[in-house]
Amino acid sequence: MKPKSYVNLIAVVLALFAVGTADAAGLLTPKGQSDSLDIRDHKVKVVVEDGYVTTEIDQVFINTGANDMEAVYSFPVPSHGAVAEFTYWIDGNPVTGEVLKNQEARDLYEQEKAAGRETALAEKDEYRTFDISVYPVRANSDVRIRLVYVQSASTDTGIGRYVYPLEEGGVDEDRNAFWEVRDTVTGNFSFDLELKSSYPVDAVRLPEQPNAALNQIDSGHWKIALHSLGSSPAQEEFSAQVAALEAGESPAPATTASGVANLDKDIVVYWRHTPDLPGTVDLVTHKPDASGRGTFMLTFTPGDDLPIIENGRDWVFVLDVSGSMQGKFATLANGVQQALGKLNPNDRFRIFTFNNSARELTGNFVTASPENVIHYTDLVGRLHADGGTNLYAGLRAGLDGLDSDRTSGIALVTDGVANVGVTEKKEFLTMMGQYDVRLFTFIMGNSANRPLLEAMTDVSNGFALETSNSDDIAGQLIQATAKIRHAALHDVNLTIDGLKVADLTPEKIGSLYHGEQLQVLGHYWGSREAQVRLNGKVAGKDVEYKTSFAMPVQSDLNPELERIWAYATIENLQSKMDYFGADKDTEDAITDLATEYGLVTDYTSMIVVRDEVFAAEGIKRSNRDRVATERAAQQTRAKQAPQNRRIDQNKPMYTKKRPSTGGGGSGGGAAGLPMILVLSGLLALRRRKQKTI
Repeated sequence: MKPKSYVNLIAVVLALFAVGTADAAGLLTPKGQSDSLDIRDHKVKVVVEDGYVTTEIDQVFINTGANDMEAVYSFPVPSHGAVAEFTYWIDGNPVTGEVLKNQEARDLYEQEKAAGRETALAEKDEYRTFDISVYPVRANSDVRIRLVYVQSASTDTGIGRYVYPLEEGGVDEDRNAFWEVRDTVTGNFSFDLELKSSYPVDAVRLPEQPNAALNQIDSGHWKIALHSLGSSPAQEEFSAQVAALEAGESPAPATTASGVANLDKDIVVYWRHTPDLPGTVDLVTHKPDASGRGTFMLTFTPGDDLPIIENGRDWVFVLDVSGSMQGKFATLANGVQQALGKLNPNDRFRIFTFNNSARELTGNFVTASPENVIHYTDLVGRLHADGGTNLYAGLRAGLDGLDSDRTSGIALVTDGVANVGVTEKKEFLTMMGQYDVRLFTFIMGNSANRPLLEAMTDVSNGFALETSNSDDIAGQLIQATAKIRHAALHDVNLTIDGLKVADLTPEKIGSLYHGEQLQVLGHYWGSREAQVRLNGKVAGKDVEYKTSFAMPVQSDLNPELERIWAYATIENLQSKMDYFGADKDTEDAITDLATEYGLVTDYTSMIVVRDEVFAAEGIKRSNRDRVATERAAQQTRAKQAPQNRRIDQNKPMYTKKRPSTGGGGSGGGAAGLPMILVLSGLLALRRRKQKTI
């Protein structure tokens, strides 16, 4: 039964990736066995445009030994990233993979491996990693692969963020007991990102990457080059990179940094839109057949019309003190101290801890006086890490500790990987459904249990923010701060009339918070004018936003939208199974979508074999054809300047400007964005550099 009265009840969950060491992306080697495999080249090309991102990874593995070998490469699953292409060079020619059911793909890989023929396999290890197996890497030779994944891109309070994940995290104990990771690139490393935005971008930043070369081509067009990880390139080499960018050119591959580079730290890119931009609606479509079905992506960027909440609040901190937290308590205490120091005089706080079970440090709510802040921060700093992670008990204690007569917030500090007590995802979702509480998840680390934390967020109509160890933590926190200080738009409903639309995702929107964008994908037929309405409640009062525009008759430059729609639909189906339980029909639906749209999922893998083997096995080359269509469109878009995607100019949906972090600032690699440091609320955690294997 839900508590009877919550006034603007707010809950904040800070999911802190909490392990003593972080495993990196790289080659997996059985422990105790030495081999001669290395990553010679690792080249990354990223294009951010039109509401989505395409990431292309080109790698060369080299075998300096006397025997043929198998290469197994692992890297973290990107947030909502859908693997769309896996290509393996056979006899000097690229062969693109096709999607099969997991076991079928694995069986075919083992069959070809046993026969000594070239084969490669891309698999997903639940929410943790993508694993790439390649056979054979011939003695004294090398092999080349290319992996491409797509994901949606959005901004929050005027700030965009892209993460190239490299820190695996080390939360899979069985895996870590068997494998070691070779996380170095012995030859060339390069990371090139092109940002093409419809709206002006006045600053770009790569935290912890002082060697990044940044160049602004136009108001919304930037190019970023990072050709060094773990060691600095020669000065003349780096100067050549900068000169190329200043000329508006991408640095040539020959300028990539040669030497040892470590794949042990995420690459995070921030960009900031100029202030005073209007609230907008943007549209991207793909409809190659004028008489057929099209795919669309609508991006709503609301105006700044959500009022500030002025009432006093209670804050409940739920802190993970399990063994995985060893070495983190200096950071933890610092974060708690700064969080408590930001509270208003009429605020109160309460602190719970958990490992195998939960207990309370404070005894009850205490006032946020300087004396209490110092006292309890000291207690937190002297805690010892041991035991398992009973996340359920900790979260239950925090929820039961809320005072239903006051506006409250919860900060849960954990990696979300429950291994003691209740561990089933459905039990967590059921518990969250018993409380009239909004859960704000702040997820740090690539191996945090993102599916569990995001699912709890969805059930509670909250929101999720993700943070890497390489992030500017304050930059993430300013977004959370703005959200908890403002009212939200709740019970959001989107209607589109005037033409036929179907297959909308997300099916349920829930709530929109201050500075948050809404992206909706779906299918449409025809080209008549669309009447679009967005309804919701602010502080219990009904509000409506509306506009109208004509949908394109035909468009063929964004075929990736089809995969992005399919993957979002798959995630929605998976969420339903998490809540209601697995069923064969839903699993079949996910498998069918993944096979049709060429996606690696929990149920499907991507296999590469020789062309004649594809033919002999009767495997259609549908993904090869889809990849060819996408690459042709990408080549055409690469020649174009950023496109204006705003669709509501004639009938603006919003009358106010969008929320932003304000003006000023610099785009330098090591220099900060000054607005990042302007914090007015919740938490400020100092990132501690972690030693990685």
